[in-house]
Amino acid sequence: MLGCPRGWFFRVALTSAFLLRPEQRSRLLVARLAPRARSQAPGSLRCSLGYLKVEMTELTSVSLKRGSVAIEDDDRVASAEEAKRQKVSECCPASGQDGLENSSLPSSEKVPGPPETAGQGKKTSEVPSEEEEEEDGLSEEGEEEEEVESFADMMKHGLSELDVGISKFVSSHQGFSGILKERYSDFVVHEIGRDGRISHLSDLSVPVDEEDPSEDVFTVLTAEEKQRLEELQLFKNKETSVAIEVIEDTKEKRTIIHQAIKSLFPGLETKTEDREGKKYIVAYHAAGRKALAKVRTAADPRKHSWPKSRGSYCHFVLYKENKDTMDAINLLSKYLRVKPNIFSYMGTKDKRAITVQEIAVLKITAQRLAHLNKCLMNFKLGNFSYQKNPLKLGELQGNHFTVVLRNITGTDNQVEQAMNSLKEIGFINYYGMQRFGTTAVPTYQVGRAILQNSWAEVMDLILKPRSGAEKGYLVKCREEWAKTKDPAAALRKLPVKRCVEGQLLRGLSKYGMKNIVSAFGIIPRNNRLMYIHSYQSYVWNNMVSKRIDEYGLKPVPGDLVLKGATATFIEEDDVNNYSIHDVVMPLPGFDVIYPKHKISEAYREMLTADNLDIDNMRHKIRDYSLSGAYRKIIIRPQNVSWEVVAYDDPKIPLFNTDVDNLEGKPPPVFASEGKYRALKMDFSLPPSTYATMAIREVLKMDTSIKNQTQLNTTWLR
Repeated sequence: MLGCPRGWFFRVALTSAFLLRPEQRSRLLVARLAPRARSQAPGSLRCSLGYLKVEMTELTSVSLKRGSVAIEDDDRVASAEEAKRQKVSECCPASGQDGLENSSLPSSEKVPGPPETAGQGKKTSEVPSEEEEEEDGLSEEGEEEEEVESFADMMKHGLSELDVGISKFVSSHQGFSGILKERYSDFVVHEIGRDGRISHLSDLSVPVDEEDPSEDVFTVLTAEEKQRLEELQLFKNKETSVAIEVIEDTKEKRTIIHQAIKSLFPGLETKTEDREGKKYIVAYHAAGRKALAKVRTAADPRKHSWPKSRGSYCHFVLYKENKDTMDAINLLSKYLRVKPNIFSYMGTKDKRAITVQEIAVLKITAQRLAHLNKCLMNFKLGNFSYQKNPLKLGELQGNHFTVVLRNITGTDNQVEQAMNSLKEIGFINYYGMQRFGTTAVPTYQVGRAILQNSWAEVMDLILKPRSGAEKGYLVKCREEWAKTKDPAAALRKLPVKRCVEGQLLRGLSKYGMKNIVSAFGIIPRNNRLMYIHSYQSYVWNNMVSKRIDEYGLKPVPGDLVLKGATATFIEEDDVNNYSIHDVVMPLPGFDVIYPKHKISEAYREMLTADNLDIDNMRHKIRDYSLSGAYRKIIIRPQNVSWEVVAYDDPKIPLFNTDVDNLEGKPPPVFASEGKYRALKMDFSLPPSTYATMAIREVLKMDTSIKNQTQLNTTWLR
């Protein structure tokens, strides 16, 4: 019976089609519902086809059935992209490139590009759109059945939680259903800074500074003048300078133009010239190409003056929606016309969420940053201050999460038991599924091949065709590689070159097929290390499951605990001085010790099976030598609170964001009863801890895409 509220879970069908084209999803809904609609008595199908079609186009995510996670549908935002670009081009100096592209890469495999390419969108002329490739009209029902089957079969090759060692729960309560990230605004992350304070966007004002230019600098130049200056700055024109006539020849007007050029186009200098009785501001490069490409530091700043009394770094709070941190930095750097490496931050944040975090940038004024609030959608910058130092990765104390699980089926008693267990016991500190990729080639397999020094296998794993849902151009690139083994030919199939595949193919074109190590080295270091860290995570997940299976939720002699930064063994005499929350387990490496019980041998057996020597985790290439680390096996969230609320409209927000509060929006008012119930939970976690694993413990669900797809495809039938 598809009647609501059970009918509401029909949206779970979209999980198995979250990467299908819009037309395919529409036909899938019609094909699946039509036979059921015919079999229902008139009026009994409360959620009509028309209603579901509207819901499909309006929802920002896909729901989860019992044991599956919702995945947002980004297709529906495509129609708004042109409007966004229009707004950006009107507000900010034109660059001729689309800075609002959502990269096709998983967030773990993004490669930051230089400022002139960061965030660059693909042009529709380069690759046929998916809509153009699809024939008009609806398919026969039998053909649609085959298409759905092929998608389900494709997703069968993905990873399940069991594949990466996630198998245990610590609580005894009964699980229940809920919809995670039905809207990306249902998942909000606030960074907890070095001082323990939660970062909030609470002030958009700019610090008063007499050194800053007037607001007129952003409007004094025409769009055509900005385009010419942009081309000059990037060495894209054939001239050595750009002359701008001063129409209203006053000292004040000339000063504003000078300030505008220097503020908006770093690297350009200006001078005033008389030409045939007219005044011109002439912009030119004060240094050569190499000098401009040089990375500037506080000790070696740009030529432009910066007040000595002011800290070299402008710190600000970045509020962003549905964009990961590196994409956001690339976008900001593009429109500020600076390199991404002058930004610093303490941690990366999810894409599919609203996130609030602190960012620092070298010698960019708060005024210039605040101007971006008028240009960019789904971003807000505020809480500006000038500081002497940048931010460093890992300095944060953690993150605070506000999560809404919609349309929950659990009773109030079940919710109470689940949340009390989360608060008092916690959850297993597994590495979440996003650590391992979404296709049939997990990232940990690439990491294992790197550690084995099997470079041909590394190349093959990254580039070979794979089962699983991917962008069409990646599929074509892999097919070309399998057919020709020609890196240049495969690279031509990629309109977006900033992915790992594109970087590796560029390396192979440059260094040749016999020098895979150098070719792989073209990929940025953090992205290369991501693979071997994924392997460490894979080992750790499996070992912690074995540890809990063998010894339960109590410390035992031979377990490891940390005293400061040093790991020590729990001896028989002092077992009672520790709890399970003190116990840590090692990620494999050359600078760790292993427990003094059965799990130590389990580590050795697992690495031996993978042709690795646990006693020698140093690699011929220093970057790939693993020192190892320690990780707590159970995490107990802090600041845990929750409430169950009733609601009728699935599209209304159930709490205010920082921007809502800045705009003075009143908080939502809930009825005592409603069609649906939602669980709103708040909790804080330390760095490198996965909120999805905490939610998994509450709902008792499998968070893998493979499991979602299989459950939802079965339910559809």
